[in-house]
Amino acid sequence: MNLLTSYVMVLLTVLLTVYGQLVLKWRVLVAGLPPAEPTDKLRFYVHLLLDPWIISTFAAVFLAALAWMTAMMKLPISRAYPFMALNFILVGFLAVPMFGESMTWPKLGGLALVVAGLVLTSQG
Repeated sequence: MNLLTSYVMVLLTVLLTVYGQLVLKWRVLVAGLPPAEPTDKLRFYVHLLLDPWIISTFAAVFLAALAWMTAMMKLPISRAYPFMALNFILVGFLAVPMFGESMTWPKLGGLALVVAGLVLTSQG
């Protein structure tokens, strides 16, 4: 396995993780709030866990773990792990059109700091 493949595996890890977070958010929004009664609440969560989209997020997390293990075979973790910060950036920006979340100046500033940290740590 070459170095490029390792970085592709890191990117795949990020993309699968972002997919999982966004789909999970979408499905819990569709499901609404859980009922108050304990037995109804249990049924509610079992129904969520059996949702094909939720199951796809578990598969994505599993595949992300496999991709990460593959990347770790070649890359030092100190070099690869900072790229996981891309999760914050992608989820932050994609939540705006997907869920109507706001992108405020403080959020943009925080994401800019994450980008700066990513750039700095990738240099060393």
